[in-house]
Amino acid sequence: MNRPAIKIMGILNVTPDSFSDGGSFYSFDLAVAHAEKLIADGADIIDIGGESTRPFAKPVSLDNELQRTIPIIEAIRRRHSIPISIDTVKAEVARRALAAGADIINDISALRHDPDMLDVVQNSAAAVIVMHMQGTPADMQVNPIYDDVVGDLLEFFQERVAWLTASGVDRKRLILDPGIGFGKTVDHNLSILKHLSRFTALGLPVLLAHSRKRFLGELTGLAASQRDQLTAVVSALSVNHGISYLRVHDVTSTRLAVRLAEAIAQAD
Repeated sequence: MNRPAIKIMGILNVTPDSFSDGGSFYSFDLAVAHAEKLIADGADIIDIGGESTRPFAKPVSLDNELQRTIPIIEAIRRRHSIPISIDTVKAEVARRALAAGADIINDISALRHDPDMLDVVQNSAAAVIVMHMQGTPADMQVNPIYDDVVGDLLEFFQERVAWLTASGVDRKRLILDPGIGFGKTVDHNLSILKHLSRFTALGLPVLLAHSRKRFLGELTGLAASQRDQLTAVVSALSVNHGISYLRVHDVTSTRLAVRLAEAIAQAD
């Protein structure tokens, strides 16, 4: 069975407080060095974020987020042609990131946080990752409840896609992200992973961002820094569901796991 190869998005958090690598790449030099490593390890995309979205995280100011992200985007773009994604809910950060060389807007609010984000999207050719989140990072894990988590998410994506296309955004620019860990319990996350094919059946590329997430630790007892093998297992299992993108911290383990899974899937 022939299918498009899954693209791997390497995570570069330029923040002091992300849940698994906060502070590790907070300085300019460390951030650029880590970007180089992600690229050498085989990343197809670099996703840069300057504001932590871990549970109970507090927002950062616009100036802080710009100072953390824009110089890194400029530095990577001077050295490489690799696609760059800006992970932000702020329209001004997205606008300046695109001007600095970014290609993708990764908005965890699905353009619901900043009313100016639609204008940025309409006036660019950037791809847009539309993620589902119940609540905000500050409260999303307090008590997430769904009637039917998969059905509710499908309705959400249908509404968001209809709104964006009615606003003049080409459907071909959209990527869906079910938002593992964003306002979901362990059982919610497992249901989403079991039924990933229902999301890919919507006819748009789907991104899975499960790397080192808390539910993996709750199921196994492993700390965030020990969850790369678990992340790779989930990445491999997603291959048969038609996932297009995997957003991960450890590019190497995921790349190898996906290569093996794709070889098995394509065997006679």
